[in-house]
Amino acid sequence: MDSSKTIRNPVSILMYHQVGSFSNPRAHRAVYCDVGRFRAQMALLSLTRHRVISLADARKGIFEGAPLPARSVVLTFDDGYDNFREYAWPILKQYAFPATVFLVGALAGRPAVWRDSSESQARLMDTATIRRLHHEGVNFGSHTMTHCRLSKVDKKQQREEIFNSKIEIENILGETIDDFCYPYGDYDIHARDLVAEAGYRTALTCIRGAANTAENRYEIPRKAISYGDNLIGFIWKIHAKNKRKDNSKHNPQHLRQK
Repeated sequence: MDSSKTIRNPVSILMYHQVGSFSNPRAHRAVYCDVGRFRAQMALLSLTRHRVISLADARKGIFEGAPLPARSVVLTFDDGYDNFREYAWPILKQYAFPATVFLVGALAGRPAVWRDSSESQARLMDTATIRRLHHEGVNFGSHTMTHCRLSKVDKKQQREEIFNSKIEIENILGETIDDFCYPYGDYDIHARDLVAEAGYRTALTCIRGAANTAENRYEIPRKAISYGDNLIGFIWKIHAKNKRKDNSKHNPQHLRQK
């Protein structure tokens, strides 16, 4: 897709991680969102009549020809932190907003051990919480088994991370999952093709821009919401940051090969 063209009904897939109360983190600010700001962001979406839609509805609209509402927003949360249960989900339920949470298959109920500080190593949701929230309407997807950088592991481990996490999460939920998200936005062409082979129907990246600029359903851009984003910055990202922005970190040049 030519990202220089005007996008009709751009879809903003927002990327969150932790939601809660934090002491002004200096590093990895995109991993945190203050609960007060999150509450204000959701209130603003409701007040301004944005359409918060499910990831499945976005997929159907972008790739399968279904009607796509104007001013559409999708809410996604990486890693499956337990503070989603405590802080984010009650607010989302208040507005009846759907959300997708991406789980690390082998680490349910454990700290986020891939992080480099005790504050970052917040606890992830356990299986009982995952089942309860799924019953209440949360959509869950896969974020691999161990939160590895897929482009840095061999093909055998890539397959295990992608396929086994699908099996693990489906066993917890008792039903099929459709969505995948690359940890760190890091992947290569082989990993991307394994995601398709495993039977996922979408895969989300850290490439910036409107979701409509995706070249295929396994490399969908998102917009990261950072700790420092005020309401002006938040709404600006939704309405002004639609052009696809590739870079070498999140979309290596060889991935453009088809």
